Amino acid sequence: MTLPDRSGLSRREYARALVALGGTSALAACLDVFEDDGAVPSGTDDPDSLPTRQHAWNRSLASDDDGNVALPEHHVLVPLSLSDDADVDDGSRETIETALGTLERAYEWSNEGVVGTIGYTPSYFERFEEPLPPSVDLPDPAAISDREQPTFDEWDALVHLASDHPAVVLAAEEGLFGDREELNGVDVTADLSTVFDRVADDRRTGFVGEGLPAEHTDVDGVPESVPDEAPFFMGFRSGFVESQATEDRVTIETGPFAGGTTQHVESLDINLRQWFEQENHSQRVSKLFSPDHAATEAVGDVGEALSGSAEMTTDRIEATESDARNRGIVGHAQKAARAREDGEPLLLRRDFNTVDGDRPGLHFLSLQRRIEEFVRVREAMNGDELDVSGANNGIRHYLFVERRGNYLVPPRDLRSLPTPNPDGM
Repeated sequence: MTLPDRSGLSRREYARALVALGGTSALAACLDVFEDDGAVPSGTDDPDSLPTRQHAWNRSLASDDDGNVALPEHHVLVPLSLSDDADVDDGSRETIETALGTLERAYEWSNEGVVGTIGYTPSYFERFEEPLPPSVDLPDPAAISDREQPTFDEWDALVHLASDHPAVVLAAEEGLFGDREELNGVDVTADLSTVFDRVADDRRTGFVGEGLPAEHTDVDGVPESVPDEAPFFMGFRSGFVESQATEDRVTIETGPFAGGTTQHVESLDINLRQWFEQENHSQRVSKLFSPDHAATEAVGDVGEALSGSAEMTTDRIEATESDARNRGIVGHAQKAARAREDGEPLLLRRDFNTVDGDRPGLHFLSLQRRIEEFVRVREAMNGDELDVSGANNGIRHYLFVERRGNYLVPPRDLRSLPTPNPDGM
């Protein structure tokens, strides 16, 4: 394992590179660089004080001045396959629960500590004779347009870890797999390595934060024209509170997995050079938001004029077909908003930028009550039925789906090797 060359890199760039690399050596280098950043707040010995929903992050995260939830800066997605000699039994469940509980005792459930989830694929549940209950919609992942040929996530589980501190993300991952004897002063007494194997080749990482995308112009495919203040590669703010589903809206309401949610993870490459070098600011606004956003200069340089809403009014949503037909261009957000129910968004997005594979991309992570709702929004985003050229059909022309997976994220008390019928466990 070769550590990145720190010369010429800012602290944030170096941290991103270490998180992407992972492993004991990267953690040691990260701790050396960030040792003066102050203590990381400890967690709790009372598991009942934590949210019953694994996906209940929002109240524990920071917010910006407009009330938008600020996701942690550093993210890791760790794919897991059940070990050949592991049993799906109470002993394995106790091991997993102890390992995850160690993280919660070591680190505060917040962006200053660590937040996370563990979710399970349809492939995991296929080992059981009984099916999942009707209250859980968890189909196998599939292509959602004829432009896609993605690889599908067919391992068993996925751990998502996120923190503002790069060393915490790395230490938490290493502790989960027995490569640390203690975490933030808490002894590690059990780890996941006796139950799961890490699918190391498909580990994914990324980042969110103002200025972070512009710090990656050393990566092939990231042009110098990425705005210095942009928190996302495509140059604009995202995750507006009024454009996001609430945690209540994405929570499964009935059945044995009530309190859980479904998760979709989609990894995409982005053609940033074409986005920034062939399109002007007005065209980018039209394609990302709507033509009316561009005409009225509603967005600002990086979305700062939008505060807590993407300003996707009823008129702008209803104008989608006519904008495509008469103006020859239609917005990505405009198209997606057509899938809302009673004016409310269906998806809670927690996606983040990436330079995995040394190229710019996005790990699009969404939570929803049913995977069918993600598919519905994704089909609206595709806009296949609209009378508009592919180059002006939102941002489809610049995004390329590489892989896709569906997961059930159970409530906290069922997160360790659930069966399709937990009441019968």
